[in-house]
Amino acid sequence: MTDYSRLVKAYDIRGEVPTQLDPVIAERIGALFIRLTEATCVVVARDMRATSPELAAAFAAGANSAGADVIDTGLGSTDYLYYASGSLDMPGAMITASHNPARDNGIKLCRAAASPVGEGTGLELIRTWLETHDIPKPVRHPGVTTRRDLLGSYAAHLNSLVKIKGDRRLKVVVDAANGMAGHTVPTVLAGLPLELVPLYFELDGSFPNHEANPLDPANLVDLQAKVRDSGADIGLAFDGDADRCFFVDERGTPVDPSAIVGLVAARELTRHPGAAIVYNVITSAAAVEIIREHGGRPVRSRVGHSFMKARMAEYDAVFGGEHSGHYYFRDFWRADTGMLTALHVLAALGEQHRPLSELVAEYSRYTASGEINSRVTNTAATLDEVEAAFRGADGATVAVDRLDGLTVELGDGRWFNLRPSNTEPLLRLNVEAADRAAMTELRDRVLTFIR
Repeated sequence: MTDYSRLVKAYDIRGEVPTQLDPVIAERIGALFIRLTEATCVVVARDMRATSPELAAAFAAGANSAGADVIDTGLGSTDYLYYASGSLDMPGAMITASHNPARDNGIKLCRAAASPVGEGTGLELIRTWLETHDIPKPVRHPGVTTRRDLLGSYAAHLNSLVKIKGDRRLKVVVDAANGMAGHTVPTVLAGLPLELVPLYFELDGSFPNHEANPLDPANLVDLQAKVRDSGADIGLAFDGDADRCFFVDERGTPVDPSAIVGLVAARELTRHPGAAIVYNVITSAAAVEIIREHGGRPVRSRVGHSFMKARMAEYDAVFGGEHSGHYYFRDFWRADTGMLTALHVLAALGEQHRPLSELVAEYSRYTASGEINSRVTNTAATLDEVEAAFRGADGATVAVDRLDGLTVELGDGRWFNLRPSNTEPLLRLNVEAADRAAMTELRDRVLTFIR
């Protein structure tokens, strides 16, 4: 029997096929999703994994059995599904396991207008109904499933939001990691003043070249080499379902995602003066400074898309960015889209004549540790111990808070955040300071308490 507490997670449904997730369970989830949303029609998309077609069909069958019609939009990225949900104003389901291994698959759910379904917004109800076998009985008049391809209108919508001019023709290497960017990028970038150099565009859910997780530096190696060898201006790396995008500059050096937050925030604030911009607790302090310098209102959030989207709605923010490579736009139903972020960066690069390394240097002011994971026996006790050690210990201590884990600001550009994992006995440490020496000293101080 499936352990639904492991399958139904905080933000989505994800597990190994068929031991944790199979067509039977997917069909039940389809029916339960209609109970949750009370929708008469839902939209479904899927990624390139070998098990995605049967899971998508099963989910649709479950929704039909509960009386709802289904619009099957076929292959697409997760932000393509969000576009479908937003433009059609109906709930949606994306069959994907994002960057997980090939043996896994899953389902991301949203209400109409791409509003998230996660822990606290309905996903916990689906888990409870599955655990208690409380599945709706088929209705007398089931819904029907129809096919509709929205890729062209998705691409047109993105290009209506960001205009890439022809002043400078860029050479762009894109590593799709055999994921959904290989399907969406050619249509979105078609006709733009760019020379596209594709890398691993063949759709293959077995990920034969490398994992579809650009957050791991090992998965950027091929892109970095291709950028250098081809003399490209920029490299883009998408994850498996293409909702995240990471960047490398003309030298093959990875660009700090916090610098992308600052760059895009500055662009959005020229269009929406004084607007709110949401950032999470591990985003660089440089991004916060840049938001203020451009007349924006920085709004701090917990890590995670449900928290980010809630903050964006609360403050009517035009943009939100996370250090993990998730970027959210009010013009895109507050949903995260790697492709729209890529268009912003390409537009910014093409509007001037400096290399990307010089452009992003404006938005990079501090040295970060990157995320450091440590296994502990008691996360709560460790957080308390670290807080007690740092609270008031430095005369320059600015602030201590528990918005998301523990954040301590020590002045002179030094701060750290220590967050517990949602699923494992891990603490995740992020440290930032004015230079590498100061960052290293603070990092090692914190780690002495953790380890």
